[in-house]
Amino acid sequence: MSATSRLHRLGISGVIASAVVACAETARLPLTAGMGPSPELPEPASMLVPTVNIAPARGWGSNQSPVPAQGLQVQKFADGLDHPRWLYVLPNGDVLVAETNAPPKDPPAGIRSWVMNAVMTRAGARTPSANRITLLRDENGDGVADRRSVFLKDLYSPFGMTLVKDVLYVAHADALWRYSYRPGAERIADAGTKILDLPSGRNHHWTKNVIASPDGTRLYVTVGSNSNIGENGLEEETGRAAIWEVDSKTEASRIFASGLRNPNGMDWNPDTGALRTVVNERDELGSDLVPDYLTSVRDGAFYGWPYSYFGGHVDRRVTPPRPDRVAVAIAPDYALGSHVAPLGLVFVPSRVPAPEGRAGLPARFSSGAFIGEHGSWNRRPLSGYQVVFVPFEQGRPSGFPVEILSGFVDREGHARGRPVGVAIDNSGALLVADDVGNTVWRVSTAHPSR
Repeated sequence: MSATSRLHRLGISGVIASAVVACAETARLPLTAGMGPSPELPEPASMLVPTVNIAPARGWGSNQSPVPAQGLQVQKFADGLDHPRWLYVLPNGDVLVAETNAPPKDPPAGIRSWVMNAVMTRAGARTPSANRITLLRDENGDGVADRRSVFLKDLYSPFGMTLVKDVLYVAHADALWRYSYRPGAERIADAGTKILDLPSGRNHHWTKNVIASPDGTRLYVTVGSNSNIGENGLEEETGRAAIWEVDSKTEASRIFASGLRNPNGMDWNPDTGALRTVVNERDELGSDLVPDYLTSVRDGAFYGWPYSYFGGHVDRRVTPPRPDRVAVAIAPDYALGSHVAPLGLVFVPSRVPAPEGRAGLPARFSSGAFIGEHGSWNRRPLSGYQVVFVPFEQGRPSGFPVEILSGFVDREGHARGRPVGVAIDNSGALLVADDVGNTVWRVSTAHPSR
């Protein structure tokens, strides 16, 4: 396609997207109404076209950065990356970043699919995938990566990473792979071994995350749905909208929990040992529905998708209905707000204080979880586009999410950046992958003691 054709197509895309936005409904409830353990769930909005309201990708200016909460500071840990989405901190402090995007897709069929593809393009979500994992190393301890290398390359839309002893597991868009790892290595030459095929195909939700159990005997892999509410046929959803469990020794796998439309971030609650995940709920029921959520994940549990949401709230668009499945659907623990698109999740670990002279995080963030909210496309006004902290007490969420890092959307409604993966580095500071800003940010105490 010529440059002129591409510009013409993007111009038409902008016109159509703007027209759709002009017809869209607007939220009637404050965003906080859809937060907490008992969110307000109004009746679905009635509309001819779904609400489409996106923040077009712009990127950061040379002297711009996100805005940290009071008592915090933010700096660039690394920039000039290519759509960094996910982070993993190795035991020696090296940081792995997956530079990745969706795998190639078939041309969209129908005007609705074409419009949605155009909207995602404007949001910066349709750039070609770099298909690599880059290693970032802070050699002098100043909070800035001064050494980087290509750690793994020629992958297939890689996302989640986890290390078990001397084996690094990487979740590609279509399979789980393992690679031999040597402590301190700056790159892996091992071609890797595929241990498990994962559902792919249409790839409505392509990201696959992986974490290991604390003892390393089991792996947990997220697989999002292939649609919004099964509109492409439920035969395409086999093994999807679920978290898989994989035996790291035998490589046998099973569905651990299901009915989770698009789970991404996972982590272990350090106080209770429970597995928790953040989930992107369904779209096109209006700006006030459905809240995305953070929840514990129970073995064998069903969380409702596509037949219902938040327990027994039936989605009447789904046919045929399944009242038997709705009857056993478990309501999630904690709502994060409608359409905030939570992706990254990391708990503050139970560990010794940061080394002397290094800035971790203030004591008020000692118990809880950080969440990267990628931001809405299906809500007016926008929601998400920030990093929040959910405080925990006695192993459960307590109170509303606290804004930690904001300013990702400018006054004109353009996205300077979009937060995705989050991680805690070995000093106790928070790292944030920003895929539109092509940056990894580091958040720490504003005035560390020296």
